[in-house]
Amino acid sequence: MKKKDEFYTVRGYKMLNGDKKLLTASMEDYLEMIYRIHKEEGYVRMNQLAEKLNVRPSSASKTVQKLNSLGMVDYQKYGIIKLTEEGKKLGSFLLKRHNIIEEFLKNIGIKEMRLKDTEMMEHGMSLSTLQNIYILNKFFADNPDVMTRFEDYKAKYYDERDPSDFPFDI
Repeated sequence: MKKKDEFYTVRGYKMLNGDKKLLTASMEDYLEMIYRIHKEEGYVRMNQLAEKLNVRPSSASKTVQKLNSLGMVDYQKYGIIKLTEEGKKLGSFLLKRHNIIEEFLKNIGIKEMRLKDTEMMEHGMSLSTLQNIYILNKFFADNPDVMTRFEDYKAKYYDERDPSDFPFDI
């Protein structure tokens, strides 16, 4: 019998947890972006979506058709994209998840790679981990003295160490 604290591949963890997720990470990105645009304009055009995601319209069209078949969006070929109620609910969650992780990375001082790191982290994270990151973000916001102490500690840590002192080698 396998123990829960043994190591697995990412796919192994998903299988172990009985991951029945309908959306792939890419589909989540599409739905999040559709939600962002839909929130402001009430609908989305395929070219607009493709441009925001830096993909070809044909690629965007294929993914939107999959989201349509899952009941997340209403879309007719060459028409506009509108979110269903289920799509709005999930899109809202996906945007909140993104913002929570991005705020965490901002809090720990990540600047240059923040968007990329947010995108890489958000899809494999458990709800429990996300909730705890949210609480940590709130803690930092409610305790600016702690944030200042962390920033001072981090600056001192970097100043006093040679990069080869870090516990990893790249």
